[in-house]
Amino acid sequence: MKELGLDALSLEFWAGMWAPAGAPADVVQKLNAAINEALQTPEMIASMRKLGFESRIGSSQDFAAFVATEIPRWTAVVKASGVKSQ
Repeated sequence: MKELGLDALSLEFWAGMWAPAGAPADVVQKLNAAINEALQTPEMIASMRKLGFESRIGSSQDFAAFVATEIPRWTAVVKASGVKSQ
């Protein structure tokens, strides 16, 4: 990345769960609670550590805020790379 002039670029893998737009808030909250609960089990923690991952527990609003910060960051990376869609 240094060769591209992106000295400060920090690459991390992240993944999240998405629901369709307009999903009822109570459904999103239930899914979020179930996912957070699963991520905190000893089995899941051990499995993720084997792969070098760690989970981040939070609300759907936390995830939306995180994604909102990632969009401009990755938009800039793609523009700087010169990649064009076909």
